[in-house]
Amino acid sequence: VQLQASGGGFVQAGGSLRLSCGASGRTSSITVMGWHRQAPGKEREWISIIDFLSDQTYYAQSVEGRFTISRDASKITVYLEMHHMLDDDTALYTCGADKGLWAVIAGTPQYWGRGTLVTVSS
Repeated sequence: VQLQASGGGFVQAGGSLRLSCGASGRTSSITVMGWHRQAPGKEREWISIIDFLSDQTYYAQSVEGRFTISRDASKITVYLEMHHMLDDDTALYTCGADKGLWAVIAGTPQYWGRGTLVTVSS
């Protein structure tokens, strides 16, 4: 399975950005996908996850109400819409995929994609 993340870039504080992560290859085992991020000098944190079986979504407190995760089941692709962005949202965003929810939450999914850099400027 290969994951390809895209959509990062520069955005002004208060602005919006949308990230995408598409899966290809043997994707039949994937039931959970999510986004993590790592800011300079900080540890990686999970920020949003979607469970394909239930369509349940989960958000870290730091992004709840501002970010929305969604999916396109036909393409095994997840999106992360980010609004009202803050300087603290500056980070390398990576997507992960697994058949289990907790593996993605814990940051140990079976599959990781390359990150896409998001920079928020004041």
